[in-house]
Amino acid sequence: MKKEVKKLKAEVQDVLENNILNFWLNRMVDEENGGFYGRIDGNGVLHPDAEKGAILNARILWAFSASYRVMGKPEYLEAATRAKRYIIDHFIDQDFGGVYWSLDSKGCPLDTKKQFYAIGFAIYGLSEYVRATGDREALDYAIDLYDCIEEHALDKENNGYIEAMTRDWQPIADMRLSELDANYPKSQNTHLHIIEPYTNLLRCLKELKNAESCNYVPAIGSVMPINITVPQELMDCVEKSLRNLIDIFTDRILNPETHHLDLFFENDWTRGAGALESYGHDIECSWLMHEAALVLGDKKVLQKVEPIVRMVAQASEKGLNADGSLVHEANLDKGLVDSDLHWWVQAENVVGWINIYQYFGDEGALEKAIHCWQYIKDNLIDWDGGEWWWSRDKEGHVNHRDDKAGFWKCPYHNSRMCLELMERVF
Repeated sequence: MKKEVKKLKAEVQDVLENNILNFWLNRMVDEENGGFYGRIDGNGVLHPDAEKGAILNARILWAFSASYRVMGKPEYLEAATRAKRYIIDHFIDQDFGGVYWSLDSKGCPLDTKKQFYAIGFAIYGLSEYVRATGDREALDYAIDLYDCIEEHALDKENNGYIEAMTRDWQPIADMRLSELDANYPKSQNTHLHIIEPYTNLLRCLKELKNAESCNYVPAIGSVMPINITVPQELMDCVEKSLRNLIDIFTDRILNPETHHLDLFFENDWTRGAGALESYGHDIECSWLMHEAALVLGDKKVLQKVEPIVRMVAQASEKGLNADGSLVHEANLDKGLVDSDLHWWVQAENVVGWINIYQYFGDEGALEKAIHCWQYIKDNLIDWDGGEWWWSRDKEGHVNHRDDKAGFWKCPYHNSRMCLELMERVF
């Protein structure tokens, strides 16, 4: 197994540097209008006038910040700083707070709604930039956006976080992330991508706190934080939020009968939209929920979470195929299965099973991860043009309809998979 693990780590680093990150550096930097272009379609054609999404730009910030933190290459820092500057200067709403959903290609606000999913990703990217550089400005904005979610999205009566509001924090009729989603005030997906940045923010704050009182040596490529004091009150608030989110997943979002994560909810947590199962989100949540508990560092929380982590991962196996790939989701009411094999689902499938192997010693989990990685290499990586295809259908045809890079196709799931495998000790 050690030989296989060593080979796996070497392969993902090569793909990260030479297939994923080089694509974004060489093809997506917008030298005319700043930041990054908004779209390259599934045939590899650049659309320089495409809108620029908050999610895309925040994920670019995260990917290059984390890559710089781990590998220390100056071109990654340059790209991360470019993304940070563009988000702060263009996406942050300086009048009402929060993050615009999208800009036009010139950098002017286009869709000004406040989707808390997008605000969460801005926190994720900014906090990772702080981890990599010790940058005070990025930390201040990350904290402001955390306060923004806590003030406007937290349901103080029923608990949990709502989906969206208008630019000036008024109720909004259409709360959906995309046309593919059901219109409910709460979703598993948004909660997943709030627990994710809150975990990273707490980890960032703990690293900065350690730097105050000891000879702290950051990860390779990092810069020693200078004159950043972390108030204990702030640490306590973020810890409290993270504890609450873990409880929401274990006590509300987890379906106790199936061990899948339900997807949509009314404000009072009544489950909605029918019997849906998202195997990609199940396996992604299994390791992100575990990560949250590990970063929190509370043994009692870990004791509660770890059996659930394994159950949710096992539930996702319902979507596994013989070739190692994982089906996205199914609508049990309609008997429909999304049989397309999406890039992000496969990336999360690898990390989820590596996590099970690392912490629970399940060698079968490592085999599942390696099997899925083989599927990715054979079917999703564009070895000639760079980056990964959106998906393949059940007949094996490449999906050219959806983007190679765009509003939802970002260097995030795949780069994170590579970085997780590179950083973990297993």
